[in-house]
Amino acid sequence: GGPGHSIRCEVTRRPYTRGVVGMALSGKDTGGSQFFFTHSPQPHLDGRYTVFGEVVAGMDTVDALLEGTVIDDVVVGTQAP
Repeated sequence: GGPGHSIRCEVTRRPYTRGVVGMALSGKDTGGSQFFFTHSPQPHLDGRYTVFGEVVAGMDTVDALLEGTVIDDVVVGTQAP
């Protein structure tokens, strides 16, 4: 299911390297409430999905996730470049 609304795609040239967070889509401009983490480089996703984050700490936790894992809490913040 989704949130009942959709988010416009913001596709960039940012590559899908390990630890990137992307918006799951079923077609153009269909993003909503589902996202994914890349466990390894995924060049076939480059330029096709919106990148909106990157894991900067705790990649070991991401590596422990399995398909269907429920995430109960997320902390979103910024990190200076």
